[in-house]
Amino acid sequence: MRSWSVIVILAVSQFVMVLDSTVMNVSISVVAADLDTSITGMQAAITFYALTMAAFMLTGGKLGDLMGRARAFKIGAVIYGIGSLTTALSPNLTVLMLGWSLVEGLGAVLVIPAIASLAAINYTGKARVTAFSVLGAVTGLAAAVGPLLGGLMTTYASWRYVFVAETVVMVVVLFAAALIHDVERDRDVRIDPLSVLASSGGLALIVYGVLQSKTWGWLKPQHPPEVGGTEIAPLGVSPVAYLLLIGVVVLWLFVDRQRTLARTGRQPLLRVELLRIPALRSGLGGFLAQYFAIAALFFVVPVYLQTMLGRDALQTGVKILPLSVGLVLFSVLGSWLTARRSARFIARGGQIIMALGVLFVIAAVGVDLRSVAFAIGMFVVGAGFGLLASQLGNVNMSAVEEKDTSEVGGLQGTFQNLGSSFGTAVAGSVFILLLSSGFLSAVGNTESLSATEQQQITSTVDDAGVPIISADQARTLVLDSGGLDSGGLESGAQAVSDAYADAQVAAIQQALFIVFVLLVLALLFSKNLPNRVVTHDDDDAADGVTGT
Repeated sequence: MRSWSVIVILAVSQFVMVLDSTVMNVSISVVAADLDTSITGMQAAITFYALTMAAFMLTGGKLGDLMGRARAFKIGAVIYGIGSLTTALSPNLTVLMLGWSLVEGLGAVLVIPAIASLAAINYTGKARVTAFSVLGAVTGLAAAVGPLLGGLMTTYASWRYVFVAETVVMVVVLFAAALIHDVERDRDVRIDPLSVLASSGGLALIVYGVLQSKTWGWLKPQHPPEVGGTEIAPLGVSPVAYLLLIGVVVLWLFVDRQRTLARTGRQPLLRVELLRIPALRSGLGGFLAQYFAIAALFFVVPVYLQTMLGRDALQTGVKILPLSVGLVLFSVLGSWLTARRSARFIARGGQIIMALGVLFVIAAVGVDLRSVAFAIGMFVVGAGFGLLASQLGNVNMSAVEEKDTSEVGGLQGTFQNLGSSFGTAVAGSVFILLLSSGFLSAVGNTESLSATEQQQITSTVDDAGVPIISADQARTLVLDSGGLDSGGLESGAQAVSDAYADAQVAAIQQALFIVFVLLVLALLFSKNLPNRVVTHDDDDAADGVTGT
């Protein structure tokens, strides 16, 4: 009986972890209005939620080794529940970021590695393959239900109820967790504080730099921060470039310290030699790419639908539904194919399908996103994601010995959430930056507006920052820019509106093209995925992953 109970408990927890972010994305404009913040503020909250998990996932895995995976799972459930309740009650963006981006994220860094490790501990052979397939399918189901559930609750009740429900679920999971079998905790585990600081600090610097690129500029400073009225742009270079450079250096120091700790007989936070395992390296890279793609789509598309087209949360969820349906169906198909085809065949097929789906979405993007082609593209993206979700978890866990499963669970969570944070930060920032430049270009290229009118509009927008608005709102903004001559203003406002509508379509296409490029690159680096069909015993499963 325990055999079924354990995977149900772990699957429910996995469901909540995935559901959480999809609900927030589909409700983004309503949450922003409710908390009196902006879309860029919500982008920061979503990004830092994933970043918190990416930055501390390795530490969470080590804590699981130190205190026991089941105990870490229970403690993480408590922290996550507290964060969910705080999120539900948040009156402003600051409290939301505290409860959701930080507290929930810290709870998740204990729960997520424990889910993967406990699945490996409680199941062996064919049962383990099935367990990870179930977790992959649940991931797909949560991604499918999330947009619709979030849309329904946000449109007809409140987004806050979703987080209240999460709190209740985690309480139930906490009591049910007594059924989970665990192995003896490793009392010799030590956690190096400098390693934690270096890994989290390096990732935070890079992601924050990418997030701020839409405001500060990548290399040439645009609107850099000011201190005492003086712009901070050393040597005429944007602070973003410095943040990225320092972040890379800090991560290099982190890796160097891990090697030093291992060489001197002390315990590193990350055993760097694990990344030399070809199958694991390809599996982790696949995780990063697929979650980058999904996070980018789940940010850019809802923002476009809600802010540009005025759709509500439920309508947004319906637009995303084809992706969710494809994800669920092909997660099941991928699980069925596991005993018939190699992980390389299934996963690389998923990467190709996902890339083609993104390309199809880019080609199908129109002013209103109502075309059947757009829905087909979203379904194809979901199909590719589903095939990947059914394979990569088992590939990663089977690539190492059982004693390393907790660390690999942390690594897997790190790459997954690093992909999510980069997807939201990179694609989101590029999208917002293109929208801003598109509006200014529309104003500057409108001949029916005089030079004085163009300057006045540009000056007004520069002072307040280019807002994320619809084409109709752009027209109103031009008309409301005071101090303008009346002649030709009406026709000029309409011309700006039309040009800005075209710029919006171009912005979403160019932002999503970044996703397509990354998926193609991921395909090139997936050659080391296992090329043998998984058999029903542990030895064959391991050989199927590490062999070629």
